[in-house]
Amino acid sequence: MKSSRSNFTSRIGFILSAAGSAVGLGNIWRFPYLAAQYGGGTFLLCYIILAVTFGFALMTAEIALGRKTGLSAIGAFSALNKRYRFVGVLVTLVPVIIFPYYSVIGGWVIKYFFTFLTGGVSAAAEDTYFTGFISGVSEPIVWFVIFTAIAAAVVICGVEKGIEKVSKVMMPLLVVLTVGISLYVLTIDGAMEGVKYYVLPHMSDFSLKTLLSSMGQLFYSMSLAMGIMITYGSYMSKSTNLGSSVRQIEIFDTGIAFFAGLMIVPAVFAFSGGDPSALKAGPGLMFITLPKVFASIRFGGFLGTVFFVLVFFAAITSAISLMETIVSILMDFFHWSRRKTSILVFIYSLLMGVPSSLGFGIWDFVKPLGMSILDAWDFISNSILMPIVALLTCFFAGFVIKPKAIIDEACAEGADFKGKHLFTVVIKWVAPVILVAILISSILNALGIFVM
Repeated sequence: MKSSRSNFTSRIGFILSAAGSAVGLGNIWRFPYLAAQYGGGTFLLCYIILAVTFGFALMTAEIALGRKTGLSAIGAFSALNKRYRFVGVLVTLVPVIIFPYYSVIGGWVIKYFFTFLTGGVSAAAEDTYFTGFISGVSEPIVWFVIFTAIAAAVVICGVEKGIEKVSKVMMPLLVVLTVGISLYVLTIDGAMEGVKYYVLPHMSDFSLKTLLSSMGQLFYSMSLAMGIMITYGSYMSKSTNLGSSVRQIEIFDTGIAFFAGLMIVPAVFAFSGGDPSALKAGPGLMFITLPKVFASIRFGGFLGTVFFVLVFFAAITSAISLMETIVSILMDFFHWSRRKTSILVFIYSLLMGVPSSLGFGIWDFVKPLGMSILDAWDFISNSILMPIVALLTCFFAGFVIKPKAIIDEACAEGADFKGKHLFTVVIKWVAPVILVAILISSILNALGIFVM
């Protein structure tokens, strides 16, 4: 099976594609406001420690499972132990749920890009612009369809000619744009106070919520428990050093998140006159607060246009990886062609995404779990399924096939795997505790018992 599958043509192609998956909307807007909300430098320190331990172990396990079997999620678990095929099925449900509603948000990003491109910075800064847009019927759906079609077009082209080529262009550009905007933001009056607030540790703000928030952000940011890394691992050459590749993906993902914070936090801090509450706007930070910031600064229209290009790159690379995961699983299971499978997934995504879009408008009376349709899907996938899937993956790697199976794969063709002892301890004992904590805190937060 392995020999008939597509493969990344180079190590850098794999790293940029996997990093493109990891770098998404969570890096651009979620990481900055969480860091600002939970102690700045304290949050950053917790995040980095967790990245080199928990994140490293789980990503290594997922990529190794894919490369060892040459199969996507269902096939990978089944090939190694048929009794655990159900874990692969659960893994599959995650991107199947996430991709449609994620593409709805991606459509919002394209809308804002065209708004700024056509000189609409003042309109975008109005208080009612965002809610007026998402509560519409036809326009949000049109942008959603465009975003989904772009992702589908790349996936149809395949691994080498589609995903790898796009990632090799978009990811370096994303780095350049992020760093460039960050440096410009630092020239804004009052921005340096925001830098201090963002970077310097505030140990007095350290709490259990700080730790849990950094755990959760890392978990979602690195595309873990979505089947993505298993799928990309199945396209990975045996000659590619697995351990060092994971480290580089982590550095890429964390670096983008850090610079996104350096771009957003000082700008919002300066705009608000140092009011920390302005940074706690959640999704509104990107679509409501930041347009106000751009409207208030010199060259704001141009800067806003470039910013939403950056956000689009981050969103589309993650969407491509989500869609590729679904397509890969279906191709492995039904032996369909890539083109046919991609078109079917595209149609499915449109059918499932439309309710999420209309849930902010004419279907706003539909409140599954007391939330909007989009928020409900997000809660089910991110707060329930993903921690459970990751927990089962840890058990599978730690106690079913045993860490040696993963370590042997990481050491293929004489490769050095320096983190093997750390991996064993984390995957068997540390990661499960973290995942149980994430699962419990997410549920309690949704119920309003333990508000994050």
